[in-house]
Amino acid sequence: MQFFIILFPIFCIFIVGFIAQKVLNFDVANLSKMSLYVLSPFLAFKTFYTHTLTTDYLLYIFYIFGLCFALVIIVSIWSFIMKYSSKERCAMILSSCFMNNGNYGTPVLLIFFGSVGFDLGVIMMVLQQFVMSTVGIYYAAKGSARNDIVGQKDVIKKVVRMPVAYGAFLGIIFQLCHIPLTKSIMTSIAMIGDASVVIIMIILGMQLAKIKIKQINYSKVSFALLTRMVLSPIVALAMVSIMPIEPIYKQILIVLAAMPTAANTTLMSVQFDTHPELVSSATFISTIISLITLPIVLWLVGAPIPF
Repeated sequence: MQFFIILFPIFCIFIVGFIAQKVLNFDVANLSKMSLYVLSPFLAFKTFYTHTLTTDYLLYIFYIFGLCFALVIIVSIWSFIMKYSSKERCAMILSSCFMNNGNYGTPVLLIFFGSVGFDLGVIMMVLQQFVMSTVGIYYAAKGSARNDIVGQKDVIKKVVRMPVAYGAFLGIIFQLCHIPLTKSIMTSIAMIGDASVVIIMIILGMQLAKIKIKQINYSKVSFALLTRMVLSPIVALAMVSIMPIEPIYKQILIVLAAMPTAANTTLMSVQFDTHPELVSSATFISTIISLITLPIVLWLVGAPIPF
């Protein structure tokens, strides 16, 4: 029942976007551009400016990037075997390698692990934001490239032009240099940045409204879900086994690895036209399936029962 309580507001936002698209037929691509280029940089700045950087970040950076690239390798090998195109491979990577450890992961950790889980969840949310702003953007842009030679230059240019990473770097610089910002400025930054979270979820609902059941590639979506919900926590288990951290932190990292696909991937796939129907389907279905898979993972890692 706790999971349904957590997810109910999330699904309500999806439904709002779905209905709005069916009734009003918005230009989803332009809305995605607005969120990606205008709102998200403010969120990235606020996230990195307000959360204190410590030496623990180095260990968790190793984990988050290691997990991401391990999954990228798995998906790339499968894509090679199945002879998928570069665009299909990039869409599969967006669907499989980035987890929703923000508006989904942190509430779950708070319920099952208390303040310890929530604090680590916030740290991982910050680092995941950085991974999404760099690696995620790279594969989203690469998926829109027309060929490998010209496309690679195109990809680098698109990644460099994306303001999300600059927002993150600026937040880090402001924090490390102890540059103060007035309360009114921070309030404005927070209002703009936080708006992106809801907008991203509404856009996902809109994108789902454009999908026809017959258009869903079930073989690709199935492997994306297998990678995200099953292989990801297994890889995480192997990684945390060699990390010098407390057992409860290992449990938390494994649980985070089992989270559904990040909603931001839909935003990126729409913006760069990297098979958005595949990415949005994987995002939505993985969120629903997590109602079954997450309790299993929590039980397997021995998470405390809050009720």
